[in-house]
Amino acid sequence: MGKPDPVDLIHLVDADGNRCVVRVTGRFRPGVLTGHDTLHADVLVSTDFLDARLELHLFQRHLSSWERELEGLAPGGMAGLGGGRGLELGIRLNEDRSVSVTIHDPDRLTTLFAVQPQDDWVQDHRLRLGRIRQVWPSEVVETSPMVYEWSPDRRS
Repeated sequence: MGKPDPVDLIHLVDADGNRCVVRVTGRFRPGVLTGHDTLHADVLVSTDFLDARLELHLFQRHLSSWERELEGLAPGGMAGLGGGRGLELGIRLNEDRSVSVTIHDPDRLTTLFAVQPQDDWVQDHRLRLGRIRQVWPSEVVETSPMVYEWSPDRRS
């Protein structure tokens, strides 16, 4: 079985060419208990003033948090990914249904821009999250603090 194709977790694009894509490319350290469930992603940002590719590592807790925040997203609300000591991406749903995207990478850049996505973008992103979990399911369990083992449901 070959390596799965990349899957976009976030795909916000508008008619003006502004875009923010979080493309999951695979597991960070496949086969290693402490890194197997961590996913590697590229954050691709393009606006009239910026064209960037940044790296993001997603933990299972990031995906769970993204799911909860996306589910409750209403005008004026925010959803985000990442954080801690690495890249942090925030999405704010504005009253006019546009989306403000904030990207903060402590080592490289901080930026804010707007995207006018299609009306069904939240539902589309729920489906994208489901696809990520289908392609790269959680296969490691933490049995006690800092003690890991393979899940009995592990595929490989």
